[in-house]
Amino acid sequence: MATRIINATLPATDNGWLHNASLTIGGGKITALDFSPTPVIEQGAVDLNGARLLPGFIDTQVNGGGGVLFNDEPSLAGLRTISEAHRAFGTTGLLPTLISDDLAVMERAIAAVDKAFASGLPGILGIHLEGPFLNSERKGVHNPDKFRLIDNNALNLLCSLQHGVTLVTLAPETTTPDIIKKLRTHGVIVAAGHTAATYGQTRLALDNGVTSFTHLFNAMTPMSSREPGVVGAALEDTGSWCGIIVDGFHVHPATLRNALNAKAKGKMILVTDAMPSVGAENKRFQLNGETITAEGGRCATATGTLAGSDLDMFSAVSNTVDKLRCSWPEAGRMASQYPAEMLGLEKTYGAISCGKSADFVVLNERDQLQEVWQQGVRYTQ
Repeated sequence: MATRIINATLPATDNGWLHNASLTIGGGKITALDFSPTPVIEQGAVDLNGARLLPGFIDTQVNGGGGVLFNDEPSLAGLRTISEAHRAFGTTGLLPTLISDDLAVMERAIAAVDKAFASGLPGILGIHLEGPFLNSERKGVHNPDKFRLIDNNALNLLCSLQHGVTLVTLAPETTTPDIIKKLRTHGVIVAAGHTAATYGQTRLALDNGVTSFTHLFNAMTPMSSREPGVVGAALEDTGSWCGIIVDGFHVHPATLRNALNAKAKGKMILVTDAMPSVGAENKRFQLNGETITAEGGRCATATGTLAGSDLDMFSAVSNTVDKLRCSWPEAGRMASQYPAEMLGLEKTYGAISCGKSADFVVLNERDQLQEVWQQGVRYTQ
């Protein structure tokens, strides 16, 4: 049975808004979209009274949520908990992210994602394997004992997901252009991260199939006057995407504003790098045998090393408006349209338009999250 939504305000293609929109939803998709010069009165419809909508958020880097770390519970039940925790903050599509681990754990995580698709669990778009093919010089909170090179067994595993998108973060200097090409041939999206690569090595990787950068500025060689590094290559390249964590801890807002100005429009995406503390009362959890504490929005080890984030996607969008001086429509695109394009899912997700999944968030007059719609199902706050 179709659902009608009336008197909604939608983001325009620029930074403005379109008023008096009506949507028809059927089969979890938007089947009709029209506008009226005046507010509409329609019996039985969901009347949003002019509230603003943004497309449902897509997060390509979610390590956990709702008290669950994907590494510790690479199962259908774990995915359900993580997905539901993040949906409460407007994330209607995500890539559960596995931090560097053994191949056996990676295999279980991939199998869990395939089970999620088979069971019809909404919100899971694929998997992000962040490592273990990284450089110990830029390990961050990853366990370097898990690091390894990509051999044939690992290559086959990385290409084994049957449903959805596979995103792999690797240090390009630890592998070869040929392996990057093979991953791309099998449909794997390759990102550079936790890398000590030079500008030249990064350019070579871009030329051979790397299309994105994992948490720009963090755990990678910085840009300097005589060596542009990974950051310089990432900002210069017009075809690749950069994930950014806008929590006020990972990168200074002024640095991010400069990066936004330097990078081609539409190529910066918001990610959370979220840990189990998001959507959970308990703000402490274990990672690699260490206790991680989320305090004041900052996740860190006892020695102060950042360990993912306590950031949710709605806060990331709100911070992008406040700290990076973006409009709500543009911040929304950074959390929906642009990541959908990065994942090659723009025909189905990332915008409020006919034929796409009925995923969107509703803002109240105080710019707070009022409700979330996922595949046409309404979840009120």
